[in-house]
This record gives sequence, C-alpha cells and structure tokens, in this order.
Amino acid sequence: MTTEELFQQLKHPNPHLREQAMWELAQNQDETTISRLMSILDEEDTTYRRAAVKALGAIGMDAVPPLVEALLKSENVTVRGSAAKALAQVALNYPETPFPEQGVLGLKTALQDANPVVHIAAVMALGEIGSPVVDVLIEALQTTDNPALGISIVNALASIGDSRGVDVLQRLIEDESTDSYVRESANSALSRLEMTMKFQRREQ
Repeated sequence: MTTEELFQQLKHPNPHLREQAMWELAQNQDETTISRLMSILDEEDTTYRRAAVKALGAIGMDAVPPLVEALLKSENVTVRGSAAKALAQVALNYPETPFPEQGVLGLKTALQDANPVVHIAAVMALGEIGSPVVDVLIEALQTTDNPALGISIVNALASIGDSRGVDVLQRLIEDESTDSYVRESANSALSRLEMTMKFQRREQ
C-alpha cells in the first residue's frame, strides 16, 4: 500500500485495519510521516485523531521531540491532550527503552497545564513510564492544590506499584488538611498499591 492509502486506512471503521495501517506507517516511515501524523492531532474526526496518536506511539522515540513541542507550545487544547496521549503510547509500546529525558520534562511541565484534559493525560503518560518517574509524580502530588490532578496522580502511583508510593499515600491519608476526595482516593489506592506490590513479588 502507498503511504497515501495507509493514511486513508487510519480512518477505517475497522479497528484491525487501522491498527495494521499504524504499524505499517511506523515501519515504513519517511521524512514526512511524523509531521503528517502531527497535523492530524487537532482533527475533528476522533477515530482519525486517535489512530494518529497510536501511530505516533508505534513510531516510538523519534516522535518524542515534536510531541513535546506540541504538548508545551500548541494553543490548541486538543493537540496538547493528544500529544500527551501519544507520549503515553510511546511508553506503552517501548517499555524496555528508557524514556527520553526531554519527554519526561515535557510531561512534568504539562502537569501544570490549566486544562484537565491535558494534565490528566500527562499523568497517564507518566504512569505508563512507571518507576523511573515515580519521584516526578510524588513531587507533583505534594505541591499541587488541584484535587482532580491529585486524584489522578494517586491512581497512577497505585498502578505503578512502586514502594515509594506507600509512605506518600499514607501521609496523605493521615493529613487532616488533605482534600476529602483525594484522601478517599488515596485510601483505596493504597490497598491497590499493596496488592500490586504483592503480585509483583510473587512474579519475581
């Protein structure tokens, strides 16, 4: 299939055909592939936009610099949110490859984004990167006064399953001044985190 046909296939109603097009574009990319996919990140057609996000994730580390640029500099909230989601896809597809520092710093900055679509997507991406960025999540949790952001960080810590999260969640639960919703989430996240850690120990 030509590149043009593969781009058209990203709009296909059949998810398997979209998936096939994504990986083919990633494997046979040329110098225009990344910028073309980036230009779809504000597309109103959500199927097409999500397919572009996944295709950028399939491309991997080469897509990180333009995604960080869009995440931090685009005026369009859809583009910023899509860029964060694409960075999450990169981490998901290439778990064995250390995530570029530029990507981590970009996501850390995006946690301050005023729009919840963006900062919650940034937390999800950091959650996908996992243990190497637990300190970034902990620092954000300790400094934010945004309950929605706090709740999403608490949940990310629970799913990563890193022991450093235990003390942080414990302190949140014990602190009288913690927002009640955040506290409630920290409570259930703590038991999930302990279960994840048990499960990980069993697997080792």
